[in-house]
Amino acid sequence: MLIRQSAAEERGKPDKYAITNTRSSMDPFLTYSDEREMREKVWRNYYSRGDNDDEFDNNKIIKKILKLRHERVNLLGYNNFAAWRLQNRMAKNPENAMELMKSVWPAALTRVEAEVTDMQAIADKENAHIIIKPWDYRYYAEKVRKEKYDLDSEEIKQYLVLDNLTDALFFTAEKLFNFRFTPVQDVPVFHEDVQVYEVSDKDTGEIIGLWHLDPYARQGKRSGAWANTYRSYSELEGAKPVLASNNSNFIKGAKGTPTLISWDDAETFFHEFGHALHFLAADVKYPTLNSGVRDYTEFQSQLLERWLATDEVINRFLRHHETGEVIPKKLVEKIRKSATFNQGFATTEFLASALMDMKYHTTNPDKIEPRKFEKETLKELGMPKEIVMRHRSPHFGHVFSGEGYATGYYGYLWADVLTADAAEAFAEAPDGFYDKNLAEKLVKYLFAPRNAIDPAEAYRKFRGRDAKIDALMRDRGFPVPEKE
Repeated sequence: MLIRQSAAEERGKPDKYAITNTRSSMDPFLTYSDEREMREKVWRNYYSRGDNDDEFDNNKIIKKILKLRHERVNLLGYNNFAAWRLQNRMAKNPENAMELMKSVWPAALTRVEAEVTDMQAIADKENAHIIIKPWDYRYYAEKVRKEKYDLDSEEIKQYLVLDNLTDALFFTAEKLFNFRFTPVQDVPVFHEDVQVYEVSDKDTGEIIGLWHLDPYARQGKRSGAWANTYRSYSELEGAKPVLASNNSNFIKGAKGTPTLISWDDAETFFHEFGHALHFLAADVKYPTLNSGVRDYTEFQSQLLERWLATDEVINRFLRHHETGEVIPKKLVEKIRKSATFNQGFATTEFLASALMDMKYHTTNPDKIEPRKFEKETLKELGMPKEIVMRHRSPHFGHVFSGEGYATGYYGYLWADVLTADAAEAFAEAPDGFYDKNLAEKLVKYLFAPRNAIDPAEAYRKFRGRDAKIDALMRDRGFPVPEKE
């Protein structure tokens, strides 16, 4: 209530409540609101962005973008945009990327069926007289979570204080990278909420860079979370300190109260910090080597998420915002046991977007009318009616607001394979996730070289072999494919 009232106050409605049309506002509302009609309204508002046959409709723009991309790569001698774009990625070609996605897709669909069955059973038990719809998924999934794992997301949030989690980021960076973060006050910032830290080597005191943290949502700020680098490191340009930032959209706590975030948001906080560490750890000669390979650069950030759940971080930084007590071990065990919970939903909504991205860029754009193409392609894939794409085409900014992720959204899954495999390497190390020898390899081969080493070779130097899909499937609670 405080969060929504705060959002209303910012919009000049102090006596009202606001659900903003952002994921950070939509997601918790769909999870906790008992008002089904309002859930549907919020859901439709969110997922129809850019798709309303008005001046802001993006479907014609999508078609134009696809046509121009296709024409450009045809001039270069390629059959489609994906074939051109993936030649220097780890996947090498769209066929390899599709093979990975389709190897996971059936297991995700099977899990969705089981999740919907569990949710429908609860709805029937409550005499709700409904059939599970997309705007019901999060709401009933939370009920299933409580029933199966006795796990309340709101209870977890009481131990996830943003300031403490920021300290947890610094702790992790010190243990793995030997970086020290010190707040500085004399640096100009673009908004009063931005905090700036000097990053230095803990032993030598050498200045590595400045890190800016812009944590809160505000009007005019783009949604989501991301990392920026304003100046990268390279010997050729004088080995100057890195200038980087992390940007989030956490809803600031009401005046006098701490900002509490969800477990998912805490993982994202660590994820984006992983990107910043990748910038800060760079040790390359030429500036062009700072440009990452899309299906590889997400690996480093996804891997850093794993340190949130380590005992060292949990016992030091996950403390109740009122009492200061460490999060109870029983609650931690519930979190760990529920790690594979709702993976059908999470994997399917992501893969639907990734598969659509690849389909858009391997199909002749003359044959594409985006709204129709999205609907027909998802039907062919067997998309469950209870779930939609994480990013529907008209607001798929990753792919259509620029080319950074175009034909590269699958990269999160590709990076997940590397992440799960690397995480198992740390879990098996003598000192676990804080093993110094493995941490040195992590920095030396996977962070510092940026794009100076072929990603596949860099991973082999770290792990001693290529990554396998098995760990990913175990992570998600899916059956591991049988060896041929």
